[in-house]
Amino acid sequence: MIYADITHKIIGCAMKVHSTLGNGFQEVIYQRALAIELTNQKLSFSREMEMTIYYDRQEIGTRRVDFFVEGKIMVELKAIIELNDIHLAQCRNYLEAYNLPIGLLINFGSKSLDYKRIYNTKHPEIINQKQP
Repeated sequence: MIYADITHKIIGCAMKVHSTLGNGFQEVIYQRALAIELTNQKLSFSREMEMTIYYDRQEIGTRRVDFFVEGKIMVELKAIIELNDIHLAQCRNYLEAYNLPIGLLINFGSKSLDYKRIYNTKHPEIINQKQP
């Protein structure tokens, strides 16, 4: 699994935040707490980073990503009762638009922390990883 060591650390940080705060807060509260945990784990990140969206290798706009960790991994946060297919598709679309191989979708809103690793199956790093 690509960048497993980094994604594992990020998920661990999110678990600590969720076990400390529980559910019920607004997304921005979890975002601030996660920033503290990422710093404690010595992970480099940008928060609310404006990233360029590409279409057919051409810049077509920008969007802010919740976290961009170690210059490789997009992290999108939610504080909702339940993730659904729309959230997963949105995350996958962002990965393709940003031309990134992997992202994490983390939901603090449910009773237990919910997270998904999302892969950009069109990215060369993912395609090359699948080959023997």
